[in-house]
Parts: sequence; C-alpha cells; structure tokens
Amino acid sequence: MNIEFLTFLRREIYRFMVLYKQTIVPALLSSLLYILVFGEALGSRIGPLEGQSYMSYIVPGLAMMSVITQAYQNSASSIMQAKYLKFIEDILIAPLSGLQVSLGYIIGGAMRGLICGLGILIMCIILSEMPNAQDEFNIKNWPLTILYLLTVSWTFSAFGVIIGIYAKSWDEIGSFSNFIFMPMTFLGGVFYSVDMLSEPWRTISYFNPIYWMISGLRYSTLNIGEDLNLISLFLCIGFSCLFTIIASYLFKTGYKIKS
Repeated sequence: MNIEFLTFLRREIYRFMVLYKQTIVPALLSSLLYILVFGEALGSRIGPLEGQSYMSYIVPGLAMMSVITQAYQNSASSIMQAKYLKFIEDILIAPLSGLQVSLGYIIGGAMRGLICGLGILIMCIILSEMPNAQDEFNIKNWPLTILYLLTVSWTFSAFGVIIGIYAKSWDEIGSFSNFIFMPMTFLGGVFYSVDMLSEPWRTISYFNPIYWMISGLRYSTLNIGEDLNLISLFLCIGFSCLFTIIASYLFKTGYKIKS
C-alpha cells in the first residue's frame, strides 16, 4: 500500500467519523426505536418465532438493515459529492489505480456499515442485561457475525460506488434506496419469518438476496437456520467480489466520470 492510497482511505473514513452525530448516532437511535416499538409493544402479542423471543428475532434483521443503508449511502454520497464539487477528476489523475480508488470508497462505506451493525448488536446486548429486561440477547458466534456484517457492508458499499458513478443527481441515489432497498429489506424477513407469508410472496422472498443475508446473520447470532448458513455466506462473498470488480473497472475506464 502506498502513501497516496492510505491518505485517500483516511479521508474517506474521517469524512463520516467526524460527523458521527449525523452518520452513526441516527442509525443507532432509529434501530433502538424499532426495537422498542416492535419488540416491546408487539412482541407480547406476536409471541416467539423459531424458538426465540420476538425482540431477539428482529435484532439481526434490524442490524442488517442498518448495515445495508449506511454502507450504501456513505459510498454513493461520497462519489456524488466529488462529482458535484468537481474534484472527482483530481482523484482520477492522482497516482492511484482504479482498484485503489474503488477500494478507498468501498472500505470507507464498509467501515461505516460495520460500525453501525456492531453498535446495534452491542446496544441490544446491553439492553437485555438491564435489571428489568424481559428478553435475553447474546451472540452465539462472534467471528461469523463480524464476517457477515463485513461482507454485507462491503457488498452494498461497492454497490453504492457503482450507483454513485451512474447517478446524475442526489435524487437518483435516494430513490434507489427508497424504492429498491426498502421493499427488498422488508421482504427479507426483518420483522417476521418468511414462512408466515402466503404464496407467491414466500417464493419471491426466497429469490431476495437480502433474505439470505439476514438469515445468515440470524444463524451467527441466534443459531437459527443452520441449513441456510453456507448459501448465505456464499452469496455475501460472491456479491462483494462481483461489485468490487465492477466498481474497479468503472474507475479504471473512467466511465461516466471523465468528461
């Protein structure tokens, strides 16, 4: 790694860390609100799912939802900002390869997603250990949990790079998040088991990559769905590699960037 790449990477990480009150804290608070509303208010009415309390069941899905959103927004908005402020050309002429530029953006977004995901899980562990807590939440496999969070965060950070390059406005970035990610996330079984769905929605959910990502995290945290673990892990690693290659190629060729 050369000094130019490390400087660029530090800039991307510093960009969201210095604004943690706007980038990290809101993600944690919104997830906490989901847990209080859905976990506490509705949990007693819905009952346990797959042997777990309702609050514990929705935590992995909420963590994954935050990881996806934060990783995507970080890299996509960073590239859009560079295009809007007209310094994207300066990055392209810097002594950095297309792979290094894409990795700088991807790692920055992946770090933000990973921090948010881990923060939500740790926050739920702390809440479950409070004196009046009714539900217990513990991580069954920390290494596998971190691996899932990292690969999914990397995947959607790389995807954010691709969308940031293609997008012509801030509205296009926001529209993709609202009209694509949000429906896919809710159909991925964040707040319920997909087995509760009727056809054809159940079958549609099985073709949803986010369903497999959430299922993988549920296995690593709650030990639910061991038979889905290998499929989930394969998809996470496969998508992360695929989107990284595409993002690197776009920066190498300067597609939709070079004037």
